Amino acid sequence: MKPKLFGSSGIRGLANVEVTAELAQRVGAALATLHVEKAAVVGRDTRLTGPMLEAALLSGLASGGVDSIDLGLAPTPVVAWMTAEARAGSGVAVTASHNPPEYNGLKVFNGRGMSLTNAEQLELEDVLEREAYRLAPWDEAGSSEEVDASEPYVEALADCLGPLGDARVGCDLFCGATCVTAPPAFRETGVEAEFINGVPDGSFPAGSPEPTADSLWRLGEYVRARGLDLGFGFDGDGDRMMAVDAGGATVSPDRVLAAYAGYVAEREGGGVVVTHVGASMSVDDMVREAGGTVVRTPVGDAFVTEAMERHRAVFGGEPVGAWVIPEAHMCPDGVLAALKLMEALEETGLTIREFAGRAPEYPLEHAKMECPNAYKQRAIQLVTDGYRGVFGEVNSISTVDGVRLELDNGWVLMRPSGTEPLIRLTAEGRDAAEVRSLIEKGKSLVRQVLGGAN
Repeated sequence: MKPKLFGSSGIRGLANVEVTAELAQRVGAALATLHVEKAAVVGRDTRLTGPMLEAALLSGLASGGVDSIDLGLAPTPVVAWMTAEARAGSGVAVTASHNPPEYNGLKVFNGRGMSLTNAEQLELEDVLEREAYRLAPWDEAGSSEEVDASEPYVEALADCLGPLGDARVGCDLFCGATCVTAPPAFRETGVEAEFINGVPDGSFPAGSPEPTADSLWRLGEYVRARGLDLGFGFDGDGDRMMAVDAGGATVSPDRVLAAYAGYVAEREGGGVVVTHVGASMSVDDMVREAGGTVVRTPVGDAFVTEAMERHRAVFGGEPVGAWVIPEAHMCPDGVLAALKLMEALEETGLTIREFAGRAPEYPLEHAKMECPNAYKQRAIQLVTDGYRGVFGEVNSISTVDGVRLELDNGWVLMRPSGTEPLIRLTAEGRDAAEVRSLIEKGKSLVRQVLGGAN
């Protein structure tokens, strides 16, 4: 059974429409009901509706008799790290990550600082549906303590890093939550870094807080103009990063992921690397060459971290720049990922462009098609039933997350977005024309089934 409230990145929607103070209060009360013996950790990104939702969440936790550690403005990985560090029962980051400012959400962590598993999400939703909340006696209501976790978090990051070299770095913080942690993290680790869009502002005046090839043009211009060696962009809640080179050009996140996965597998003498079904086959090439094994999961860090824990993985990551460094904590962390990448560059003596160039590059294309949330699962079922009519016979099919078809010259993935009313398509192959054909066939198939799903 799939959770109803949770998508691939927690609960997310339009603030004060889908994600309301009333919902946040209920989630807090439900978490208090499930974890009454332990405290909870709460933090938020810079969104303007964050304080409202955070206050409601704290109220719900207090009503169930649970004390809270209130981090205030804090990146999502800091909330996750503190949840594990404090041995709390749960943690919640009030965030909608890279979505536009009118969105917000609740990303819930278990006591190990990991996104809730499917089973844990269903357990929480059961309490919410039954409204079976524990209400504490008047003299046992919970309280909250404001804590600044930035300093101990930065110290913990520094403890798991080796030499980082003397590269000069530029960072675009997109006015998001890393404004409070990236400057001290780079300073503590001895990296000479300069920052743009470094003042927290939940209206996101610098544009959508998502590091992409399109959105990092300001950073690229800054790095080039200042003569810096490389740059990093971080998303709104700090769990993703993307790199630009000394010339200001973005570096393929697929190749950076594959190269780093191979680097870790080689350093560890093999081991398991976890990524999702939409990641490039260059990850398999690099990890296999280093003597390791790749495990693929549905899209979403909850699935990646659950598989990492199960397989005792040496590394896990998604192509969007959400990397999990298990020796530090079990949540994607953009700032830590950037610093670990710098560690790899220092050890190998390579530039970011040269390092990414270790991984093979295959033509890769993405597309998306609108699909109402209510029709997503039906549409994917129809894709599963009808793909042969468009693609013919395939080498293999995976339904771990959507439908992934393996063909002689590549693969195509059609999956429902976990955060938006979309069907997402990804295709990769050894020939650009073949990839274009796979995408067009996929769009044709989805177009056909959407008529049947309605």
